[in-house]
Amino acid sequence: MNYLQLTIPVTDADTRDLLIASLSELGVEGFEESDTALKAFIPESDYQEGAFTEALSVFGLTAEKETIVPRNWNAEWESDFEPVVIGDFCTIRAHFHQMPVTTQYDIVITPKMSFGTGHHATTHLMVEQMADLDFNGKKVLDFGTGTGILAILAEKLGAAEVIAIDNDEWSFDNAQENVQLNDCSRTKVSMDDIESFSGRETFSLILANINRHILLRYMKVLYHLLDPGAPLLMSGLLTEDEAIVSEAAKAEGFRVQSVHTRNNWITILCTKV
Repeated sequence: MNYLQLTIPVTDADTRDLLIASLSELGVEGFEESDTALKAFIPESDYQEGAFTEALSVFGLTAEKETIVPRNWNAEWESDFEPVVIGDFCTIRAHFHQMPVTTQYDIVITPKMSFGTGHHATTHLMVEQMADLDFNGKKVLDFGTGTGILAILAEKLGAAEVIAIDNDEWSFDNAQENVQLNDCSRTKVSMDDIESFSGRETFSLILANINRHILLRYMKVLYHLLDPGAPLLMSGLLTEDEAIVSEAAKAEGFRVQSVHTRNNWITILCTKV
């Protein structure tokens, strides 16, 4: 499958964050940030010229397009991928990083073209908030798993069972690889849609680092998939998304417990009443 690389010249960090949120809703599966540009990667078959032109025009921007044939993304990105250290809690590093690890948890991934290497503020926020949640013996759903980092951490934090789902083939393959790399035996990666779980089973904790559009669309499903009193931790959200997502959660029966912010991005922690 061929991909399109869209190179967007943008120097402002806040604008890059807004673009990532906007383009994620159009099917972009990966981003690469620099001080001068944002590169977005999307399957060629999913690209809609009009929708992208409109999204970029909001910021007065255009993009250069380049077709990318399948290749070894690990080799492409290896020279740029840096370890992420989140306090004394968690280190996220690539398999080729030989370094002393002093945090409680060490996650090793193979960086490919799936979202969630720990560098983005939303993954960083999710990991930080997971430190304060009780995973011991829990059955966990990681909705939109990407690289599988959150699912891997959930198992390391004591989850009895983790189901990590994504409907993107790149993410499915990469998450499976990373789960094996971290010797996770209680985590199952599935290329699945969240609606397929409705009526079949429930979970004692759900992680959902996706985007506002998907969270609003599936809020009712998320509510019914949770056990009473169970937490839902959401991100992929900008600060301006807080009101609409919180209200949608409350309308379904959730109680909003806390909101945390990093670089204009937020997490929202809810519990099922």
